[in-house]
Amino acid sequence: MTEAPHILVVDDDARLRTLLSRFLAENGFRVTTAESAAEARDRLRFLNPDLMVLDVMMPGESGLGLTEALRRENRDLPVLLLTARDAPEDRISGFEAGADDYLAKGSDPRELVLRIRAMLRRSPAVVPSVPTGPVTLGEAEYDPDRGELRDRSGVVRLTGGEAALLTALARKPNEVLSREEIAAALGMDEAGERAIDVQVTRLRRKIEADPREPRFLHTVRGRGYVLKPGQ
Repeated sequence: MTEAPHILVVDDDARLRTLLSRFLAENGFRVTTAESAAEARDRLRFLNPDLMVLDVMMPGESGLGLTEALRRENRDLPVLLLTARDAPEDRISGFEAGADDYLAKGSDPRELVLRIRAMLRRSPAVVPSVPTGPVTLGEAEYDPDRGELRDRSGVVRLTGGEAALLTALARKPNEVLSREEIAAALGMDEAGERAIDVQVTRLRRKIEADPREPRFLHTVRGRGYVLKPGQ
């Protein structure tokens, strides 16, 4: 029997932690909670959750700070930021920090469950398209069926969002995909479309020798993005 997905909920509001924990448990998830970034770090020393729901504004280290630190450590744990601030610039800041999704506090908790399930499904296996073989990106190779990027040093760690983005592009090499098409493949909403640029920037840092002069992941002005594999 497959074990239920394990969610780590991090929020300094005890009432909200309890409500989220109860609602997620009622919807089939295993839940662990933490009241601060420091406590979350302690939990992550011994646990390997499938996803983290993380409050942005907390005393001490913020959710953005913790997300950035996890990405610097090459931790690919999917992160959904939960915050009272929902302006477009706040969402972009969250994606720039390395978050995979962003939801405003006060949203219907059923939307949180839907977002979590979409993030957990966001893997190469669920990107709808015909299976293709690995693509060559200079000295690296990406296998979209396995969601695995390898270079001379071994496996390159990708976040769930980065792997899903690269898979969507690798499934249709040399074909321009619009932001709308990429967002749909990644299970993202309209706000996610605006964050595609941020995801592309992060991905270029991992596949391009010079992200400012990309060889493989190109911007097609007014249309979208295209992956051009090659040696």
